[in-house]
Amino acid sequence: MHRTLFDTPLVNTVLRAASVGFLKLTGWKLEGALPPGLEKCVVIAAPHTSNWDLPYLLMVAFGLNLKAYWMGKQSIFMPPFGPIMRWLGGIAVNREQASNMVDSCALALVQAEGAVHLVIPPEGTRSKTRYWKTGFYYIALKAQVPIVLGYMDYSRKVSGLGPLFYPTGDIEKDMLTIKAFYAPFKGKNPDQFESAA
Repeated sequence: MHRTLFDTPLVNTVLRAASVGFLKLTGWKLEGALPPGLEKCVVIAAPHTSNWDLPYLLMVAFGLNLKAYWMGKQSIFMPPFGPIMRWLGGIAVNREQASNMVDSCALALVQAEGAVHLVIPPEGTRSKTRYWKTGFYYIALKAQVPIVLGYMDYSRKVSGLGPLFYPTGDIEKDMLTIKAFYAPFKGKNPDQFESAA
């Protein structure tokens, strides 16, 4: 995986302090933590309903000591923003090649040295959508890593990490369990988030 702000010396320290300070100042609380020794996982980022989710994601990642890589649509990586987005932990996704993306991300997780916490919004868009994309599930399944149920609840100003979920391969049953966890949470634009299967 490429170098990001999370492993850039000095910048990392300054941004971590600034992120934690900003979240406290604006009334946000952080909950949960990764289990000790968990270096690789897929983190669900939901609800995803606003452009504000990315800056908050980065601040929360600092606050919870994640080495976050996140997936975004290819268009936001176009010049001149590409290098900045990659330094922020971004990985460009070509939505027309979803199957290749799953395989390549799973392989990158397996082969990466050190910590990699791959953050994926399952809705795949900020717009209202009824169905979640399943790439996050198959990446975790193929890489044999757990899924961490990450959340950002704007209604209560709480963000954090829920329990680990180990995919069984029975995606229909597993998605019902995962989506049930997200039912109470509200995104910045709550009408655009639907956790029901």
